[in-house]
Amino acid sequence: MNTTVTLALAAGALVVLVAAVALRLADRLGLPSLLLYLALGVALGESGLGVQFEDVKLTQTLGVAALVVILAEGGLTTRWADVRRAIGPGLTLATVGVLVSVGVTAAITVWLLDLPWGLALLLAAVIGSTDAAAVFATLRRLPLPRRLAASIEAESGLNDAPAILLVTALAAHLTEPEQGAWWLVGVNVVVQLLGGAAIGVAVGFAGAELLRRVALPLAGFYPLATLALCVLAFATATLALTSGIVAVYLAGVVLGNAALPHRSASIGFAEGMASLAQIGLFVLLGLLASPSRLDEALLPALVVGGALLLVARPLSVLLSLVWFRIPPRQQAFISWAGLRGAVPIVLATFPVAAGVADATRVFDTVFVLVVVFTLIQGWSLPWVARRLRIAAPVTPRDVQVEAAPLEELGAELMQLTVPQGSRLHGVYLPELRLPEDAAVVLIVRDGKAFVPDRTTQLRRGDQALLVSARRSRTEAERRLRAVSRAGRLAAWRGETGAVSETD
Repeated sequence: MNTTVTLALAAGALVVLVAAVALRLADRLGLPSLLLYLALGVALGESGLGVQFEDVKLTQTLGVAALVVILAEGGLTTRWADVRRAIGPGLTLATVGVLVSVGVTAAITVWLLDLPWGLALLLAAVIGSTDAAAVFATLRRLPLPRRLAASIEAESGLNDAPAILLVTALAAHLTEPEQGAWWLVGVNVVVQLLGGAAIGVAVGFAGAELLRRVALPLAGFYPLATLALCVLAFATATLALTSGIVAVYLAGVVLGNAALPHRSASIGFAEGMASLAQIGLFVLLGLLASPSRLDEALLPALVVGGALLLVARPLSVLLSLVWFRIPPRQQAFISWAGLRGAVPIVLATFPVAAGVADATRVFDTVFVLVVVFTLIQGWSLPWVARRLRIAAPVTPRDVQVEAAPLEELGAELMQLTVPQGSRLHGVYLPELRLPEDAAVVLIVRDGKAFVPDRTTQLRRGDQALLVSARRSRTEAERRLRAVSRAGRLAAWRGETGAVSETD
């Protein structure tokens, strides 16, 4: 085998292992993991071990590919019940919020740093969107109201597309000033966003139906197929000259909320691939940075970042959410939680690759800004949530059901765990009132398995296997959720077992 390839594989494996250990260290220190990954890339680069890497176009290509995987995972792990209530605030933040943020940040940059308007708008557009990887990784460890967290996640999943289109248009305008009227650019952006949304939803529903009807030969193919469908949505939308970024996120949302075989395994696989994409992306961006130039970018980064965090972001949140009944404390948290991460740094490579004048200055400023303000915001988010009194620990009551198809029998094998706050505790199996063609066939309690009978009561922490006819699976799941929330008298209390939409 080629020695160079072998060494590259060994180096890649070591980087992933070191990054995994760094993630554990970041959790203990309360640091955002992306900072350690960036630091690892810088340590490997020209000022560390001496690895020379200056391929901006390759970084841009791999960065977009990594973002596709990250956004797919974000969509797959987003609950539709939360998105449905948060889609209005999230979509407004992702569109109106981005435009307001870019305009205000650019104006302050022109005023304080005396930059030309074109370059100031480009810099503001690059940092105009929140970062999906940073938001998903940070917020899901905080006990926040569901609608609040879903609004921020929806914004981070949807605002990359407007930012990418805006950065591309500004870079093209700076290199070719006579490109065309700005209103045509605006129309193009709207068409791309709507087209990408339509394609993403269509691929998601078609893919879900395909996975439900086709029995794959190996269980491990289901996670691969699920992620492949998300990537297919991105590719299809991009080839159709619409927004692939919007398409991949919405395809993930549809697939993640569908009753798919091996759903939990598919989501776990997507989370692992997203973590790998984050590691590779941040290390690559760290390699691309030149520490010798970053000193000069510190002051501009502090000025622009301060303008964004203290003026532009709060104003954009206020103007975006004025139409929604979101309490002021939650609006303040949304303003502070506008984390920047890999997306702005990847976007900063676009003008460099396009040959925009002073594009290197933009890249260095964005790199320093992301490091400094991710450290400030990421570290302080738990404290801010407590000070605003919006952090509320939640005890899970809903059961999570993992299903696998038994194709030849026309049946489904389901696995569930009784959570700590569930009212399934103490319920006798006949009191579940499952469909006639569904039954609990095995229970694992305290590491010991046994076959239950009519006198068996469920206990917290029990793991149970159920078998049902395929036509009754949905009804069985709804009944389990209903009893988990309201107990054996769930029907009398009006609990239907629908997916929860409570905060």
